[in-house]
Amino acid sequence: MTPVASQRIAVFMYGLTGGGVPRRMATLANGLAARGYAVDMVLVDPRVDRACGLDPSIRVVDVGGWKVRLPVLRRKRRRQFRVACGALIRYLNEAAPAALISADNYANLTAIAARARARVPVRLVVTQRNHTSTYAADKPDLIAAIRAEYPKADAIVAVSRGVADDLVALGLPRQTVRTIYNPMVGPEFAARAEGPVTHPWFAAGAPPVILGVGRLGKQKDFPTLIRAFARLRADGRPERLMILGDGKTEADRAGLLNLAASLGVAEAVALPGTVPEAIPYIARAALFVLSSAWEGLPGVLIEALACGTPAVSTDCPSGPAEILDGGRFGPLVPVGDDRALAAAMAAVLAAPPDPETLKRRAQTFSIAAAVDAYVALIEGRAEAAPALFHSRHTAG
Repeated sequence: MTPVASQRIAVFMYGLTGGGVPRRMATLANGLAARGYAVDMVLVDPRVDRACGLDPSIRVVDVGGWKVRLPVLRRKRRRQFRVACGALIRYLNEAAPAALISADNYANLTAIAARARARVPVRLVVTQRNHTSTYAADKPDLIAAIRAEYPKADAIVAVSRGVADDLVALGLPRQTVRTIYNPMVGPEFAARAEGPVTHPWFAAGAPPVILGVGRLGKQKDFPTLIRAFARLRADGRPERLMILGDGKTEADRAGLLNLAASLGVAEAVALPGTVPEAIPYIARAALFVLSSAWEGLPGVLIEALACGTPAVSTDCPSGPAEILDGGRFGPLVPVGDDRALAAAMAAVLAAPPDPETLKRRAQTFSIAAAVDAYVALIEGRAEAAPALFHSRHTAG
């Protein structure tokens, strides 16, 4: 076997700016580099958000600016989209990495097309990071492309068992789908949780803060959270609600503020936007709430547990039920049900769980375990990977 130090691993995605996926992939790349691999972060958009914490030893390769048509999509709508297929082929031929790990739908499809046209052997691992049938319910061409193309990869990684089950239900061969939880919690996490928080709502003696974190859009369903919060305030409770994150436009933020005003809770709701590091805010919150309509494996929910912060979540597809172990580590409520969400929030605020129990649960999602599993796939020894590989869908 080739020594690890001489093996190059490429991680391909569209960019490292904003959102949870870039941070998770940067963490994976850092973990692989720490194991001795030479790692390239291959990006269509070469900008790197400092908050991703990419290790300086990792080379950033820009493959942006190419327009090609992927055949499976051309047959459907003949639409063009900006991808890096041509430049990625050249990169593969020149760098000859031992493995290519891609992240999310269109990057995965691009990686499959590029690997098929490259002149060098490359082990390809595609990763699916959202509940496909929910996320792409109005994108039949994308689902058809995933069904046709993903089996051409050497391995398909789903970030939760729910995502894996969904891919198998869509028709992917079950023997090619593996579950590897995102690399979330490492030795440095406790220090990150102690970082600074400047917002005055977290000053000593201030009322407790209920926190939500995420992009201000349909997926996170913050309107349901605001409605649930208004129910709490109607009972005379002192808590305030803060939502960290930005929308695609200012209208996303304005719509939430208008809703809060219409419910009479505008003075108790803050939307300060995105912060460089959300973990210190999560650590200081009285309660973290995930109100999403769908997910893959919501990292912020894991971060809440790792901080020892009580959490409530919708039982959306997929991830929360796995993270909270069916409700053992925090209540799960139906998607879009603000009455049930308010009741669960009130119950947890009245009787919060033991913080150390939550922190121990978060270790299920350690960086070390995830990197171990990816290394096993890269080296072609999936049978040696830890138990988190296994999903409910196993052969036989």
